[in-house]
Amino acid sequence: MIGPRKKTSDERMQIAHSIAQQVLAKYGGNVRAIGIYGSLARKSDGPFSDIELKCVCHQLEHSYSYEWTAGDWKAEVNFDQAEVIIEEAITVQEDWPLTNGKFFDLQPLYDPSGFFLELKDKAATVENARFKEAICKTIIEEMYEYMGKLRNIAVQGPTTFLPILAMKIAMTGAMIVGLHHRQCYTTSAQVLPEALAIDDQPHGLKALAEMVMTGNLTNPQQIIAACENFWQTLLQWTAEKGYQIKCSKEIPW
Repeated sequence: MIGPRKKTSDERMQIAHSIAQQVLAKYGGNVRAIGIYGSLARKSDGPFSDIELKCVCHQLEHSYSYEWTAGDWKAEVNFDQAEVIIEEAITVQEDWPLTNGKFFDLQPLYDPSGFFLELKDKAATVENARFKEAICKTIIEEMYEYMGKLRNIAVQGPTTFLPILAMKIAMTGAMIVGLHHRQCYTTSAQVLPEALAIDDQPHGLKALAEMVMTGNLTNPQQIIAACENFWQTLLQWTAEKGYQIKCSKEIPW
């Protein structure tokens, strides 16, 4: 194994077309569509980027994927039945801004029936209620728990986990902002800068995200203060947007 080596976008596209032809040769009429996604589809791939493809099948017992390396490049092919990939495209979870961009960026290599265009339309017309539910769920299941951990550390330590916790809180905050605006981020490396480019966001996100992006995470008290400030502004911001978190002392069933 050599490890990734530099390749141009054209070279990467040639490999993608070769893989698509091999898939068609093996699975024939069962293939409904093949497309590339990720940075190669967005034309933002770097010299060491992976090659990612989706293969949509007419009949398939279960979804699966092949992920392998040829020594100097790496590829992944996901196999899904149409109904499965459509359900994935209209599902809204906490990481939707990072995971669902592929449904808008998919570029067909083989798509005689226009399936990927249909898929994009379905992904773009998901009802707002699903995003609202995902935001409220993220605040309760992720952010509330992170703040509990933060306050435990502030009281009893150890502070060694604070840098990682600050990253988690900042990334989750960016996901909430992306969900609210129905905006997908291009890649995990760009989540924070792309979130900060959105005008409407909790005021405390900028200071916390910049602290994380610059690696200024050596002062425990500064980290705690930035996270607490973000939490308070997040609560204010979500209340202004109409996201109501219901509290109950009884089991909610």
